[in-house]
This record gives sequence, C-alpha cells and structure tokens, in this order.
Amino acid sequence: MVDRKDKRAVIVVFWVFCLHVVVFTTVFSQDVVATKPNDFPVEIYTAKEILTLDKDNSVVEAVAVQGDRVIATGSLPEVKAAMGDSTYSVVDTFKDKVIVPGFIAQHDHPLLAGVSMTSEIIAIEDWHLPGKTYPAAKSHSEYISRLKNAESKMQDPDEVLLSWGYHQYFHGPLKKAELDAISSTRPIIIWHRSAHEFYLNSAAEKRFGVTREWYESLSESAKAQSDFENGHYWEQGWFAVGPLLLGELFRPDRVISALQFVQDYFHANGVTTGAEPGGLVSKPLQDLQNTVLGQPDSPFRFYFIADGKSITGQYKDDEVVAETEKLLDWGSGMTAFLPGQVKLFADGAIYSQAMQLKKPYTDGHSGAWMMDLDFFSRSFRLYWDAGYQIHVHVNGDEGLEMVLDTLQENMQRNPRTDHRTVIVHFAVSDKKQVERIKRLGAIVSANPYYPVALADNYRVHGLGPERADSMVRLGDVEKAGISYSLHSDMPMAPGQPLFLIWSAVNRVTNEGNLRAPEQRASRLGALKAVTKEAAYSLQLEDEIGSIEPGKLANFTVLQENPLTVDPMNIKDIEVWGTVLEGRVQPVEL
Repeated sequence: MVDRKDKRAVIVVFWVFCLHVVVFTTVFSQDVVATKPNDFPVEIYTAKEILTLDKDNSVVEAVAVQGDRVIATGSLPEVKAAMGDSTYSVVDTFKDKVIVPGFIAQHDHPLLAGVSMTSEIIAIEDWHLPGKTYPAAKSHSEYISRLKNAESKMQDPDEVLLSWGYHQYFHGPLKKAELDAISSTRPIIIWHRSAHEFYLNSAAEKRFGVTREWYESLSESAKAQSDFENGHYWEQGWFAVGPLLLGELFRPDRVISALQFVQDYFHANGVTTGAEPGGLVSKPLQDLQNTVLGQPDSPFRFYFIADGKSITGQYKDDEVVAETEKLLDWGSGMTAFLPGQVKLFADGAIYSQAMQLKKPYTDGHSGAWMMDLDFFSRSFRLYWDAGYQIHVHVNGDEGLEMVLDTLQENMQRNPRTDHRTVIVHFAVSDKKQVERIKRLGAIVSANPYYPVALADNYRVHGLGPERADSMVRLGDVEKAGISYSLHSDMPMAPGQPLFLIWSAVNRVTNEGNLRAPEQRASRLGALKAVTKEAAYSLQLEDEIGSIEPGKLANFTVLQENPLTVDPMNIKDIEVWGTVLEGRVQPVEL
C-alpha cells in the first residue's frame, strides 16, 4: 500500500510531468537434484503434487528452499537426504495443494489495465472484478443507455466521464453528436475496447485542446487515422491525441488506485512475474509505477521493455541505442527494464480490425500501419544490428508477412543466432507463415482470448468464418515445435494465467461455440506457455519458469492440477497464493 507521504511524492512527480508534458553448483544424488547448501535456514515444502516442468524431474512431492532459491526437488525422503547435516524444517502448508512454477504475465500494461479497469466499463463481454461485475452491453441502444446512466450519476459537473470497452461491431457506430447529446458540458472520453482508439465529445475537445489547428499540424499518416469531424482517433491518430489526454488519464489519484488494483488482481491470479513490452516512454509515468509496483513488499517482480518506436522517432541512428539504454536506470526495487530488448509495432489492433490483411476485409474497410513501413524497417535494422531481441506487435497476415520479410532480410544481411524475435499477438496467419516463423528462428507470444471473444462476431463482420475461426493457430505452432508463450495484454483479456490456459486449450467462445478445434493447444504446452516458455521469451529462463535447483523459488499454489482437471474447469481452479523468491504470499480474500 502507498501511504500519504508516498502519495504526496507522486503528486510532485505528476506536476513535474505536466511541466515537461547466482551462479550455483549443482550436484546429483540418485533421483534428487540439489544445489550446495549454504548458511541460510532450509524449508522443505511438501504438496499433493509439484509440477516442476523440469524435464528430468517433472512431478515430485517436495521442494527445498533456502533463502530465495530452490536447492532440491524430489520425494520427501530424497530431499531430506540431500540436506546432509544441514538443519531444515518440513512445512506442510501446501500438503493438499498443487504447486506449479510461478505464473508469468508475459505481456501486460499496468497503467492501461489499471485505468481501464477502474473506469466506467461498458464492454463486449462481462468483466468480473473484485467487488463488482460489469455486464456486457449487447447492442447500440444498450450501450448508449448505460453511458447515459453513468453520466447521470456523476455529482461533479466538471468531472470527466471516462468509459472503456466500446466496440463498433458489437455496439454500432458512435459519433461525436451522439456523445454531445449525452452531455454538452461534461467532457466524455470513450476508450475503445482495443485501447488503440479514442472518441471525444465537444466538451472533451475543448477541455483538452483538440482543435482544428492541432489537427492540421499532424503528420499525414496521423491525419489519415483520425476523423476530426466525429472526434475519433485510432492508431497513429490515437498516439497523436494521447499526449493531450495524459493529464486526465493518469491523474495521481487515478493512477495510484489503478496500480493498487493491478497489484491485487495479478496476485490473486497467481502472478509472480510480469512484463510490459513497449509502454509509454515517460520517466514521470515510470516513477508513478515504481511508487506502487516497486515497493519491496510487492507480490511480484515487474519488468519493462523499451518502446523502440518512440525512441527511433526522436533520435538519430547513432543515438538510438544509447538513448534506449538510458531506460535501464528507470526501474526501482521490484521493477526493472530488461536489457537488450525492445518493442516495435507493425499493423493495427485486432479489436479495431485495423490489422493488415492479405485478402480484403469482407466489408471493404482497410487496415492500418502503426509504424510507417520505412520507419519500421529503419527501427528494426538499428536494433537488430545492436544485438537486441525484438518483440513485434503484429495482428494481420499481411502485417506478419512484412515482419517476416524484414526479419529474413536482416538475417541474410547480418546473420544472428538465438535472436528470439517475438511475434506478438499473432491473430490472423496461415500455415505457411507458421513454417516460416520456424525456419527464421522466431518465437510466438499469443493472445489466446481472441477467438474466444471475437470469432463469432468476426465471422459476420470483417473476416468471414475461415479467418475468424482460425485466429491464433496455436495447434499449428505447437506441432511445428515453435516456442510459444501466452499473454493477456490486459486489458485486452483478463490478466488471469489460468484463463489464458483455458482459452488456448478449449477455444470455446463467449457464446459457447467451439472454433477451429485443430488449433487447440495441449494442456502441458499451455501451462508451459505461462511459465517456462514465457520465461524463455523474456530471456529469464535461467532464473524463473520452472522449479529447479538454482532457480528462484517462485511458485503458484493451486487447489487443483490444471493438467488433470476437466479442461473446461481450468479457469475456475482456485489460486491459494504464491511463493515469491521464498516469500509465502497467500491471497487475502
């Protein structure tokens, strides 16, 4: 929690922002693996089952922890024997529970997730949050009615109405005039379900300086992705209008409560490590996040990956790497930036249907590039030559083709081994592209919720049945032997690793329909995708992702085994709590 003194510090940071708009020795003893004991006390945890995801010792009944590290795994007699003369205690807190490696939220956005989840949620699906459920809006009339009702309950006439979750294919078109009819005096900001679009009413435009002159000053690409007459801004237009809204979206009081929500929510869902690839490059905003997430009692570590788009857009070629590396000093305590990693953006968001497709959308609209192609090519080349691991946001098959072409070109020009280029989101693709990902040595970070949330609707709107059903083709990826991780990209999906496993394994839509069963992931593969493979995708596999001697003692404690329960019940498994680097952390109900 953040006390008043910390909040005052945050307020100071905010106004500054406004003004500046283990190497371990491993020994083997029969079937038990242990590291050399040291002088710290040893605790041996027993459980009904411990799924280590260590290929040599996959299911055990005991794990020994010394300080923040695992030192042995095996049967209880084996682990006791491995302790030799060392003093130890046997802890049976988890004797009737299942321990798995600590869940990794491989790709999430704390500020976006927190602010969206603490706004007025009117979305395409139910959102079950602690203390409140926001039911889905099923039609245009229901959406507008809910928005009117939210506005009518607001007491302060100057307070901004911020609502997240609108989607045109579920809720129908939204015009500025319709928002003005709800209120001509109260600023209204509608944050699209994709989080890549804003809709503003006239009062919001006036409050935040969104003027005709401002619009005319935009780049041609940003203008092309803006509709000034209707107060609608998407992708590059969204990036343009965003800075004008930052002061409202990230007010200190809003941000503190939002981040505390994220902290509690992720912990309740078993997360021990999180990462945000490509967040806003802002030192004051990073300081705000550090104020909550960086505290020593934070229940998880959180890592950040630099947004290369912002940096290469501001600096000359020979300055880019040095400017990127300056971000390594921005972490604090339980937060840090990962060295040698960067995020780039290809095409637009799937929730906006702004992804670039090989075959046209069925309704004739066009996708969008989040980075102009020459800008993307330059940015990729600069970071590739600097030896960076590159995470690329890409959703459409034409967007993916561009990314793979760029990767192949750079591999031929400047060959690299183990580059682990990450294909992020992986919405629409084809089998040949999966084969090409394998050949080029790339890996996948997929959002398995896309077919669950969108397949039924997108069969009718934009994609058609074949492309909609086969979104996120994890079955093909797994068969090809490509390393893949799962992410929620919260708020794009609930930040619940068990729900992501459920989505990948079942592919059952919110309406109850099974889509593309051949693209279902295996349960073991999906569990690895939120643990071992997620760690690999972040180059953290030597520290986390499995329960092995020498690695950090990061565990998620469950009431049931996700590999043996009914597949449809995986998302409902209760999380008892976590162990973070040896610290036992039950979920407080």
